[in-house]
Amino acid sequence: MIDSGIQLRIGELARRAGVSPEALRAWERRYGLLRPSRTSGGFRLYSLDDLARIREMTRLLADGQSAAEAAAQVLRRAPDVGSRAAELPPSLLQERRTELHQSILRFDGTGAQMTLDHLLGEFQVELVLREVLLPELKQIGELWSRGEVSIAEEHFASNLIHARLGALAHGWDGGAGSRALLACPPDELHDLPLMMFGIALRRRGWRVTYLGAETPVQSIVDSARAVSPKLVVLASTDAAHLLSIAHGLKALAKTNRVAIAGAGASDELAGSIGAEYLRSDPVTAAAEV
Repeated sequence: MIDSGIQLRIGELARRAGVSPEALRAWERRYGLLRPSRTSGGFRLYSLDDLARIREMTRLLADGQSAAEAAAQVLRRAPDVGSRAAELPPSLLQERRTELHQSILRFDGTGAQMTLDHLLGEFQVELVLREVLLPELKQIGELWSRGEVSIAEEHFASNLIHARLGALAHGWDGGAGSRALLACPPDELHDLPLMMFGIALRRRGWRVTYLGAETPVQSIVDSARAVSPKLVVLASTDAAHLLSIAHGLKALAKTNRVAIAGAGASDELAGSIGAEYLRSDPVTAAAEV
């Protein structure tokens, strides 16, 4: 690991790397490539570890890699990425999650986005997905089911997190890795865990073709024929949604590797259509496939 005692402002980092500050900010936001610390005044400071990752990123780009694929390779090769999290107080992750939760309940989009900026700057993307965003969505859903918050808070949280996941997913279909086709069945609106699964897959070098919520089975079949994925994943919170297209999935599983996930999936259902059952959380499941 490079000695990271030297701290650089983004202008100096850009000058040394030969990359514009705008590109550096985009790489930090979209791919989690950089891990800045912050001054008491809120300014980001970057280390020589960050500089080394940028230089590797630019080398891969010059070799013809897409930005998303290059970033994924850099992150796989650099065990020090996110190592600064080990230096942070163990309680900080939970504190950030509490900040996010309170901002959501106040409909404070600016505050929530600032907390997400902090989280993605301080911790690895997979950790933020698994330990903050998934539990937060579950908590908001439980509060809504008990009548302790309205549908407005639930929609606000979902839309805010969906937008941030969309930024992290930018360019996830590029590169030369194995391709995964991801979709939710008809009538299934909850696609955020599936997006997290796709982001975690992408960070392991996969290419992602994402069809999203409420996808007709024929569209899934046609897309699989068009892109020849190594893996097709259907996710649903309700078994009825998967059962409604079981016949089509059974036919698809004869020619493709198919997996089902979410609260609506089960070993029994997977077995009946010749698919795999991804029982783990989205981040863990991405590592397992």
